Amino acid sequence: MNRFTSRFAIGALVAPAVIAAACVSPPPGVEGDDSRSTPGEPAVGTISANPPPRNAFLADSDQPIGHGSSAQQDSIPIAGPTGPSETLTDRDIVYQHVGPAHFGIAISGPYPDGSRVIWTNGGDRISKLDHETLKVLVELPLPGREQVSESEADEVYSNVDRLEGDELVRYALGLGARYLAGLAGVYYLLDVDNTLFVGNSDSVTAYAETDRSDPASAIGIRNEFLRPEGVTGQFVSANMTFDGRIVAVTNEGWVLAIERDFSSHEAILLPGAENAAAHNKAMAAAGRRRGAADWVRNPAAIDKQGGIYLPSLDQMHKIVWDGERLSADPADGAWSEPYLNGSGVGTGSGATLMGFGDEDRFVVITDGEDLMNLLLYWRDEIPDDWERLPGAPSRRIAGLLPVNFGNYSAEAVQTEQSTVVSGYGAMVVNNEPASVPANFPGRGGRALVGYLGNRPEFTPYGVQKFAWDPEARQLVKAWVNAGVSSTNGVPVVSLGSGRVYTVGVRDGQWSLEALDWATGESAFHYVLGGHRYNSRFSGINIDQNGRIVYATDFGIIRIDR
Repeated sequence: MNRFTSRFAIGALVAPAVIAAACVSPPPGVEGDDSRSTPGEPAVGTISANPPPRNAFLADSDQPIGHGSSAQQDSIPIAGPTGPSETLTDRDIVYQHVGPAHFGIAISGPYPDGSRVIWTNGGDRISKLDHETLKVLVELPLPGREQVSESEADEVYSNVDRLEGDELVRYALGLGARYLAGLAGVYYLLDVDNTLFVGNSDSVTAYAETDRSDPASAIGIRNEFLRPEGVTGQFVSANMTFDGRIVAVTNEGWVLAIERDFSSHEAILLPGAENAAAHNKAMAAAGRRRGAADWVRNPAAIDKQGGIYLPSLDQMHKIVWDGERLSADPADGAWSEPYLNGSGVGTGSGATLMGFGDEDRFVVITDGEDLMNLLLYWRDEIPDDWERLPGAPSRRIAGLLPVNFGNYSAEAVQTEQSTVVSGYGAMVVNNEPASVPANFPGRGGRALVGYLGNRPEFTPYGVQKFAWDPEARQLVKAWVNAGVSSTNGVPVVSLGSGRVYTVGVRDGQWSLEALDWATGESAFHYVLGGHRYNSRFSGINIDQNGRIVYATDFGIIRIDR
């Protein structure tokens, strides 16, 4: 009997030939979908005229914050690579060791000499890298953290590539316990003054340069904002309003708007958060890892009008910042509306904004059903003639469609990535391992796709795009690519090249996958190699020169093609 039990039919032990033909034929067992859900046909309603507004208080680059902008779309205007498909060598890839637990980058604005730097925060250090060479310019070791050496990192890469079977699975679980236990500071932003703000468990830290005109100048702690008395929980995300306030959120439902110099702040408790602390405590007692089922565990998106959009355990919220105070009052335009949550653990995605200016405007998430749905909520006033959708728990919901990656027999699909949005299109990826070893701990499947997602028995397959059709005023299926893997990284859309880029798997090797954003067809791929190139839940980024940059277990890589 197979030691592994199937979790999701798509991609379970998919043959390499199927992967190569994914753009035209889904893997065996995947049922066909309607004409709007197979690659090759341009999607309905995917184009909107207005990009997200640039936040002038963030660094003057296309990647100043996790997920790219205050709207959290993971969509940027710069053109990325265009192929062709090939197997890359070390000459094509730059690797820079930066230690463990880096999940994204922030690109600075230009210095007086025109140069830029890349900031990245991790589990044992803050680093500044040269934007052109990826060389480390300066690092700041974090207090109380042992620095992981490059030789130790190389040993981990080698062991993951070498080990097999149960020994490999045990080793991977140990890596998570060793390098990610108690991790904080995942969310970050870089402001216009080149100050890096990082949200820690009980504080927000501002890291600044000793000389703002010198990209190689030392990094120091400017100051630290400690969680105020009466505010409870651990900080889980950070964003910025369009008047320059840092918005920090705790896992117990507190939303704070903080001056960038930390001189003052405003705070509000989300509606329904009165029992958040008890919920989080109960989840911890039940063996849930920190963040896996917290009352709030995902980032907020912010619009130019002061709307702060944030999902909690089973509700989507809009909090309003008017420049002086935070409000949850409907009279000020705030709202809180439910979403379906049959799993009991809430959404795995953060809030993402869709539509700007005079377009239809939404906030997008996935819900907490075992077979999740993609949801669009009207951000502002609900149209007077809008009728509540069948099966929707709220009239504010403008679109509700199940995510099945083309497999109508799927019973459980969840993602741990924010929805990728560009124009009126919204894309989600499959993060469920193809199988799970018998007696594997709880929801530890994330460790399988995080560390071992290139192994055929674990590789998840499936990417699905939906689109808002403004003329029909409905959410429709745009396309499904059931044979491509977006194993654990957060994809990014390039408007300049019309492609969406992610890290996947080819023949057991990590790969860069590029899909046509309009049709879902595979545009090209780069085969990268072994565990050194595993994205491990980090964001895929495009630098100012159009090169793909992303974090791995212990480093930052750039693809120089």
